[in-house]
Amino acid sequence: MKIVVIGGTGLIGSKVIAKLKAQGHDAVAASPNTGVNTITGEGLSEALHGADVVVDVTNSPSFEDQAVMDFFTTSTAHLIAAEKEAGVNHHVALSIVGVERPSDGGYFKAKAAQEKLIRDSGLPYSIVHATQFFEFLGGIADTATDGDTVTLPPVSFQPVAADDVAAAVERTAVGPPVNGTVVIAGPEIGRFDEIVGRALQSRNDHRRVVADPAAPYFGAHVSERSLIPEGDSPRGEITLAAWLEASAK
Repeated sequence: MKIVVIGGTGLIGSKVIAKLKAQGHDAVAASPNTGVNTITGEGLSEALHGADVVVDVTNSPSFEDQAVMDFFTTSTAHLIAAEKEAGVNHHVALSIVGVERPSDGGYFKAKAAQEKLIRDSGLPYSIVHATQFFEFLGGIADTATDGDTVTLPPVSFQPVAADDVAAAVERTAVGPPVNGTVVIAGPEIGRFDEIVGRALQSRNDHRRVVADPAAPYFGAHVSERSLIPEGDSPRGEITLAAWLEASAK
């Protein structure tokens, strides 16, 4: 199959491309680096010509509320229109666990708007809901830092390795559309502040992590189970300990 990965040069996209090629598929990375821009529409028609599946793993360059909403709605609308023109049979999008729950966070609202556009498009689709990536734990700490203190809510957290997310996206892309969501989460549930603290400690980062139930997460207020899947869900294989050990090498 010809599978076009929008955002195919990024963290998840590059891993998805590698996995698809290893399975013998014609996997094409599409991003501004390759002349494809979903915001302007530049290069989309050419990139999607002959494509069977399109995988969207793009992310907004800005997390400011209006900017992130504009990014996901504009990008997705252009992508859907180009897919219909090209006769694409399956739209796969990477999204986040919890986006279907009420939230005051701009990023969550933007992802919810993106998902609604996909569901209402009439295209066969699959949406992959993932928990937060191990790879972003340091960035989370940075956004929550004041001086040498990191303040985070002590809620349940189930982060996952980017490799496991990419594997879930690849499996979804080569399978039939589910016209719904599939979920991938980390193998272990812990406390948000404690997991980020472990990640910092492994890097000899001496910032102090403090738990505060009122602390926001990328601008959103979260409850005990906001950041983990509901019920049983597929789990990745890579543990936090294994990932930290591999990252330290």
